[in-house]
Amino acid sequence: MVALPDRILMSAEEYLIWEPTQEQRYEYWDGEVIAMSGETRNHNRVSGNFFKLLDDALANHFCEVYIVDVKVQVEPGLKYFYPDVVVTCDERDRDPLLIQFPCLIIEVLSPSTEAADRGKKFAAYRQSPTLQEYVLVQIAQPGVEVFRRNEQGQWVLWEYNLGDKLRLESVNIEIAIADLYRQVQFEAETTENK
Repeated sequence: MVALPDRILMSAEEYLIWEPTQEQRYEYWDGEVIAMSGETRNHNRVSGNFFKLLDDALANHFCEVYIVDVKVQVEPGLKYFYPDVVVTCDERDRDPLLIQFPCLIIEVLSPSTEAADRGKKFAAYRQSPTLQEYVLVQIAQPGVEVFRRNEQGQWVLWEYNLGDKLRLESVNIEIAIADLYRQVQFEAETTENK
């Protein structure tokens, strides 16, 4: 295995040629290439559940659902990210390697990615004129946050808990939150007796 430097810098054109040849996935942030970290079983399970539920619900629609290994072009030449799940319903999305016109992006949060998913990534995703909903899914405990663009172009937060049904307006479907967490084992909170 070849060791890579701590910081990898290259142009977007170089990244788009180099990255598909790599065993690991890398995101692109304004000239810097960032390695994607491995995730937990719960992270994988929630991502898979979300993908399956969306894919089944959208089977007879024009929309396409992708998981983990399809990158989204956030800003041409500047930012390319790998969301956990992405949906496009735009007929212009024909590139075999990336999505350019997402309507729905889902990020399953982990301690190593939560700050970026809530901050820099969401700020970048908001610039997409086609994105209608950005979903953040907790894995430590059940909880889903949906940021939805309203008619005025403002992003409004909707929160959902385990007993709720998640309404995704961008694709016109409902999903039970409990179904997203099927087969997920939550860590029990420990309380010390003093």
